[in-house]
Amino acid sequence: MSEAITEYRNENTKDIDLLSTIDMVRKMNEEDKIVAEVVGDVAADIATAIDMIAKAFLKGGRLFYFGAGTSGRLGILDASECPPTFSVDPSMVQGRIAGGKEALLFAVEGAEDNFEEGKKDASVLTDKDICVVISASGNPKYLLGVLDKADEIGCATIGLTCNSRGLIAQNAGHVICTEVGPEVIAGSSRLKAGTAQKMVLNMLSTGSMIKIGKTYENFMIDLKAVNEKLKDRAIRIVSQIAQVSNSDALGALLKCNWEIKTAIIMIKMNIDAQSARTELRKHGGVLRKLLNAESAV
Repeated sequence: MSEAITEYRNENTKDIDLLSTIDMVRKMNEEDKIVAEVVGDVAADIATAIDMIAKAFLKGGRLFYFGAGTSGRLGILDASECPPTFSVDPSMVQGRIAGGKEALLFAVEGAEDNFEEGKKDASVLTDKDICVVISASGNPKYLLGVLDKADEIGCATIGLTCNSRGLIAQNAGHVICTEVGPEVIAGSSRLKAGTAQKMVLNMLSTGSMIKIGKTYENFMIDLKAVNEKLKDRAIRIVSQIAQVSNSDALGALLKCNWEIKTAIIMIKMNIDAQSARTELRKHGGVLRKLLNAESAV
């Protein structure tokens, strides 16, 4: 196995330990600017992955992220933010990390090299799900175990890596390869590689949720209003979409347990909360479909 691109030495930062603090920051920022361009270069691959995930969701499938170290933590972070953002069940998007929960806070030595543990963790998959394996180097045996198990059960796989020469790129069904080049500190893939992974994961979860109707325009219409900040946001969303005052929006939200879509339909159709929920169910819970149908009447 050849040396991973992520291990190469960056010629632009050889003198970083001699720089002033401000020049160090600027040098790191220069390298970070590369990331967005590289992610943009693989936009078509990301779009394909989003469509795969959305299609699986609509058929009752789930999205699983698997990773080791930084990559695993980023996957779990993205998964954990889906329920409060889109009001989906926590089982819909899940993250797994080599070494288990302990590895979220501490490095678990050798966890990424355990092929059998990867297969074991991947036993949660079904043929309806989407399995995303995340690795900067693209070579952890743990993830190869995950891919092996996914293949056994017919689960679609997506590889997110920064190394086109890595084994993940060779074994995943679909590949997103963000080759950001050598890190500021050689081998520290929590830097540019981690940033690239975070950007792509943002797109995968957000894009797939948009595709299944979890937003209206660019409004977060399925958020859970569980604190004052989110309740204030819910009021503003209802007010803007339903074109009513904040006080009217609040009144509707209080009558439907802070369900944004329900409140909007209550106002738009002048019906009670239960009737609004019924109307939404008729249109698969997709607000735009219902509003379009209402305007066409």
